[in-house]
Amino acid sequence: MNDTFKAVRVTEDVWWVGAIDWNIRDFHGYQTRRGSTYNAYLILADTVTLIDTVKAPFREEMMARIASVVDPGKIEYIVSNHSEMDHSGSLPEVIAAVNPKKVFASVVGAKTLRELFPINREITAVKDGETLSLGNRTLTFLETRMLHWPDSMFAYLGEEQLLFSQDAFGMHYASLERFADECDPAVLAYEAATYYANIILPYSPLVLKLIEKVTAAGLSFKIIAPDHGPIWRKETGEIIGRYAKWAAQKPEAKAVVVYATMWHSTEMMARAISEGLAAGGLHVKLMSMDEVHRSDVIYELLCAGALVVGSSTLNNHLLPNIADILTYLKGLKPKNLIGAAFGSYGWSGEAVREIEEILAEMKVEKAGEGIRVKNVPDGGVLARCYELGKTMAGQVLSRR
Repeated sequence: MNDTFKAVRVTEDVWWVGAIDWNIRDFHGYQTRRGSTYNAYLILADTVTLIDTVKAPFREEMMARIASVVDPGKIEYIVSNHSEMDHSGSLPEVIAAVNPKKVFASVVGAKTLRELFPINREITAVKDGETLSLGNRTLTFLETRMLHWPDSMFAYLGEEQLLFSQDAFGMHYASLERFADECDPAVLAYEAATYYANIILPYSPLVLKLIEKVTAAGLSFKIIAPDHGPIWRKETGEIIGRYAKWAAQKPEAKAVVVYATMWHSTEMMARAISEGLAAGGLHVKLMSMDEVHRSDVIYELLCAGALVVGSSTLNNHLLPNIADILTYLKGLKPKNLIGAAFGSYGWSGEAVREIEEILAEMKVEKAGEGIRVKNVPDGGVLARCYELGKTMAGQVLSRR
């Protein structure tokens, strides 16, 4: 076993034993430019317990980190907080290697693990609020269904005030620094927001309910240990506060203008609309889908007040990269937006109508009639675009 991989101490009895994926650049369509980690945690209680495992190709790295502090054969319990295979992929082989007395998952998680893997042993299902004695330590399980899978749950180590939060409060960020307070704050802020926007955003109403539930229960957290990215130990209140803000999706004085263009006519319109939005008092992010990635768009849209989408018409439809970003956004369900569509065309001009239909499906409030122009926009059309932007800015500001 490779003895260069070492466990990292989190508390007196808790160790990080995960793996670092320096090379992953795409996670279900979300661009992970800084790689990721798959975090697993070892509790050296009277009953040695492993919290989550890692993606299958990284099993040996995890096992080496475990072996740096304890014989893996001494693991008696394994807890699976989340069945997605970046956390459970190595679970069957780990079970075979260490032969734990029990494996725990949520009620849905126990069923899901059996559907994913040929695990020929009982998986003990635990319910919301149920506790598990580790001898000198106790775990309490909190069901967090649909944050972000039906099986998801948290595990809370009360004696340490430590929350094992599976995919919540995480980020895709490969680093040898294990704790958030050791990392660049600007990188943390960006990656945490990007992660929320691309992974957690559709479940924002559940985030707000969970924060209310935890507050009502009087739970406090000295440490939040997610399944991706660094561990929070000095900033737990800060990251919870950010989640509350992002989940509320209160519109800020910001507009995102997304477009794709064939011969720059739609681009001219996008620039004119952006000028009007800025003149009206909004911060504007102008994003060409020929140059940016879809995950960057949803990051910029987090807490924005307006979304303006433009496309040329190709073969009687909107351009493929605009279809892509709208499909992605529709799945992530951003709220509290006003929007509009625009675009140029050569002979048919269906793109604007198609954009408006998708924005309506997304429940984006229509700010005004879409603007479309045949071939190249003249000064009058660009003036209309400018005024559309300025009008939308007023609408956004009036809602704040």
